[in-house]
Amino acid sequence: MCKTPLHDFLKRLPKAEHHLHLEGALSPTLLFELAKRNNISLPTEDSAFNSPDSLQSRYGRFTSLDDFLHYYYFGMSVLIHAHDFEALAWDYFQHASADGVHHAEVFFDPQAHTTRGVSYNTVLSGFESACRRAERELGITTELITCFLRHLPVEDCLATFENEHVQQSYRSGAVKGIGLDSSEVGFPPHLFSEIYEKARKQGLRRTAHAGGEGPVDFIASALDTLGIERIDHGIRLADDADLMAKVAAQGTLLTTCPISNVVLGSVPSIQDLPIRKFLDAGVRFSINSDDPAYFGRYILDNYCSVQESFDLDVQEWGSISRAGIEGSWCGDGRKREILTALEELMKEWQEL
Repeated sequence: MCKTPLHDFLKRLPKAEHHLHLEGALSPTLLFELAKRNNISLPTEDSAFNSPDSLQSRYGRFTSLDDFLHYYYFGMSVLIHAHDFEALAWDYFQHASADGVHHAEVFFDPQAHTTRGVSYNTVLSGFESACRRAERELGITTELITCFLRHLPVEDCLATFENEHVQQSYRSGAVKGIGLDSSEVGFPPHLFSEIYEKARKQGLRRTAHAGGEGPVDFIASALDTLGIERIDHGIRLADDADLMAKVAAQGTLLTTCPISNVVLGSVPSIQDLPIRKFLDAGVRFSINSDDPAYFGRYILDNYCSVQESFDLDVQEWGSISRAGIEGSWCGDGRKREILTALEELMKEWQEL
């Protein structure tokens, strides 16, 4: 945790988290608990699974996105029942509350569960229960977003999107929008244009991972062929000044994940992220934790890492917080509530 003079301010800053994979919030401790409860055998040939501590230690040595995804997808095997998914999400929401999150828009991967025999409604039921509890007990409002796994055949993604139960969750408002995740390289955004066009016609909100692992061209493609309203990761935007100016002018929000970018090798260090370039160019972005249980860091750790690297001032942090709140998909009334909390905090610190 940072030791800068702004640490207390950063902790209290009202946060909206937009880039959080619920499956990526599965801590080693909870993984072992659920494996025991559900009689799931952990791989004996991998010493990382000797204990929760050894698994957490292995998580600190990811060599690539694919190395991370190997453990990420295996971890899901312990999630079987609705109460498993509820426990997973509730664990995340407790961390988020402690870090000052007021609103969370969280991803989940239906295909990762339905392909192993867990029904969509089981997954959704568990996550919805945790979301209701988060609002009731922690004051955190939420939106759920279904993500499609781009490394799987496009026709599988389309079939999942068109599944009766998935469509019902869209119609009911239980799920707010769609996203596109997993490995970027080799899976350009335009492949998924049919799904995104159908989603647009249904009035769903739309985002996609682009320009994190993949090139800046993926950002342009996601904007043009998918019609996305937000860009997940998006750090390669800094490679194209014209596109960066266009994104800034449109006010499109980037959901950046600083620690994730370093852990998975997108950049050598936090200092190499284009945070200052985005601020100077007027690009709106939020700061998020991505897969916090696997990286050992939650959202406040990401705020602190950015502060230690870029020494931002109170006004700059206020603009980051405001961009995240305004770029959220909750209603205007909820945005006003969180913006009021931000204004009160800003006034307090400006008077110090």
